[in-house]
Amino acid sequence: MEQERIIENAVAALKAVGGDRARIGLILGSGLGGYAETLENKRTVDYASIEGFPVSGVVGHSSRFVVGEKTGKTVIVMQGRFHYYEGYPQSMLALGVRTMKRLGVESLLITNAAGGVNFPAGTLMLISDHINLSGSNPLIGKNLDAFGPRFPDLSNVYDRALRSRLKALAEADGIPLAEGVYLMMSGPCYETPAEIRMARALGADAVGMSTVPEAIAAAHCGMRVVGISLITNAAAGILDQPLSHAEVTEAADRASAQFTRLVDRIVSDLF
Repeated sequence: MEQERIIENAVAALKAVGGDRARIGLILGSGLGGYAETLENKRTVDYASIEGFPVSGVVGHSSRFVVGEKTGKTVIVMQGRFHYYEGYPQSMLALGVRTMKRLGVESLLITNAAGGVNFPAGTLMLISDHINLSGSNPLIGKNLDAFGPRFPDLSNVYDRALRSRLKALAEADGIPLAEGVYLMMSGPCYETPAEIRMARALGADAVGMSTVPEAIAAAHCGMRVVGISLITNAAAGILDQPLSHAEVTEAADRASAQFTRLVDRIVSDLF
């Protein structure tokens, strides 16, 4: 099914629950989906109920849209995402972002759980930029001119002005917030120690398997983007211990209170 048709299906489903009133969008990563439960007057649309829409099979991803209110603002949330390593082409990973754009969303927060290259577990990291080593790009193929140009500029994907304001808001609230570069690899295996040494040499501060396709799609269609990584574990080779997805979700649970405070600030005072 063509992307435009899938987007139309998703827009229709979300309009039925008031999604067209939202100007703020959130994408919640591994173990971070609980934030959607803090919204008032929640309305949900399962990805599986939208013809042609991808569905995530990864633990920690609820695979649904949630529309609700926060501090008087209507918010649309992707409670869980789908991934390149699940077999979806990256053009499909752009569907959620493009659906939000069609509904009228102007500002997007993208979150993820990531391995720390230069920051310890438990750190909240504001994404300043990214490195795409996934081997693909969501804009490959025919350009959808209704969303953006064939050759979009990516010099300010993670909006500088919003980052500056968010750092000030976090400091005022006493929320420690690091800042750094996120590097995406395809997954699903965790990186090797040699790959982490390469990531550090390239200037990366955190590594993961998501976020970049959505951020590119959002930049392509003119959204203002803020990205937050929760560092859930030290990347491979930094500590002498194996990595696991259970470790990721457990660390996300431990950091949920601070993460919620920061996202509340973003929704109420940044966007």
